[in-house]
Parts: sequence; C-alpha cells; structure tokens
Amino acid sequence: MQPRLKKENYVIGPDGSPLTLADLPKPETQRWVVRRKAEVVAAVRGGLLSLEEACSRYSLTVEEFLGWQRSIDKHGLAGLRTTRLQTYR
Repeated sequence: MQPRLKKENYVIGPDGSPLTLADLPKPETQRWVVRRKAEVVAAVRGGLLSLEEACSRYSLTVEEFLGWQRSIDKHGLAGLRTTRLQTYR
C-alpha cells in the first residue's frame, strides 16, 4: 500500500483554473490589477484564506476587501477596474 500524498487545498479562480495559496499574489503586492483582486476574493470565498488572513496578508481594510467583493457581485470582473470606478458606482 502506497502512502497517500497530501492533497493541496485549492479553489476555482476567477478564470476557472485551480487556485492555491502559492498562486495568490505576493503579500508585498502594491499594484492591484483586476486579476489579483479577483484571485484574493475567490480565495476568501472558497475558504482558502479567511477574511482576516487576507486583510492582514495584503494590508487591506475590511471595507476595501468588501468593496472588491461587492463590485464583483454587482458588475463582474469589470467592476474591479479603477479606471471605470465612477461608471460602476
């Protein structure tokens, strides 16, 4: 009998591919593009990170994260574009 390999936890990312902790943006990320924001939201929604862990890891406020989540819910990924912020509010 072969030993079981530890299966790494993952969630489905915004593009439909598996997303692991290793795939998430680096904690020192300064430039938040749509894809990175969506990956962090997907990780929290899927249970890969807690809201508190995500906010701590990325130096986000809870309000900022919840704003990303609301934008995705209301407008999809396009809602995360900062250049279109006024259009989607």
